[in-house]
Amino acid sequence: MNIVVLMGGTSAEREISLRTGSGIAKALRARGHDVTAVDTADGAVLLPGGEPGRPLPEPPAGPAAPASAPREDDARATALARRQEASILRSAELARADLVFLALHGGAGEDGTVQALLDLAGKPYTGSGMLASAMAMDKAVTKRLFEHAGIPTPAWRLFRRREGHVPTDHDAQAVGGYPVIVKPNDEGSTFGLTVVADARGLAPAYEEALRYSNDVLLEAFIPGRELTVAVLGDQALPVIEIRPKSGLYDYESKYTAGKSEYFCPADLPDAKTHEVQELSIRSCRVLDTAEDLCERIAALALTRAHGERRPAAPGAAPTGAPSAAPAPPS
Repeated sequence: MNIVVLMGGTSAEREISLRTGSGIAKALRARGHDVTAVDTADGAVLLPGGEPGRPLPEPPAGPAAPASAPREDDARATALARRQEASILRSAELARADLVFLALHGGAGEDGTVQALLDLAGKPYTGSGMLASAMAMDKAVTKRLFEHAGIPTPAWRLFRRREGHVPTDHDAQAVGGYPVIVKPNDEGSTFGLTVVADARGLAPAYEEALRYSNDVLLEAFIPGRELTVAVLGDQALPVIEIRPKSGLYDYESKYTAGKSEYFCPADLPDAKTHEVQELSIRSCRVLDTAEDLCERIAALALTRAHGERRPAAPGAAPTGAPSAAPAPPS
């Protein structure tokens, strides 16, 4: 099979994406597939073994990014982000691909942007669809869906840069008191995340989160064991327990060898294992159901709009004209 692995990109998680994509490409080649690795930052084809550590390319000439551009501290990344989607669609490698394997982390690779472009190009790809990706990347949207479905999620409040509100001690108390978590609403790999111990830490934590997003989440801190479950289709895979040696599963603990221990399957009672797996499946189904509902609503709206634009039949009242009054009941 001819497979294109998309990796890199311009998000804060670029370096991790390159490492992920390199491993995926190597595994696929070992299984006999024809694999092409593409950096979505500029559409460049990466040679086998040369994927990890590729520096962010220089941007093409163009207007400067607006000062309010979210997440991108580096001006090169901002300029590239404007053009990365077009680079993907113009890629000759993509045109020949039977399948696109997404190894992108964060940004356009996880928020539904790339998924939408691949849908338009008619290319099958791995992972969730456009709407599910967009909803899952937006933590506030996901938490609202979980609350509606009765899936437990920590108490939270959302702060938008444009509204000018800054988290206060009152907000921290409203979600259960200290410590609290302050983090970007739509970023991954714990970029911009801070565990805040008291009111003095709220403002600097908020400013740190704003470096990565225009929306910031304040959330109750939940002490306990770190458990994670992958879901493949409708099947929950074994529960994994993560024990970061620092006590917090942050960026360094995730991506530095020896900083965390992993136990699979997690040492849990059978009933607790089943509960955790069921919650994981329900969480994924909520997002999948929401995506299906959005697609149905969109299809209905398009059908209705198309019907309103159809030429009126001879003798029929034009669209929007008052129709004859109904006959009175007999």
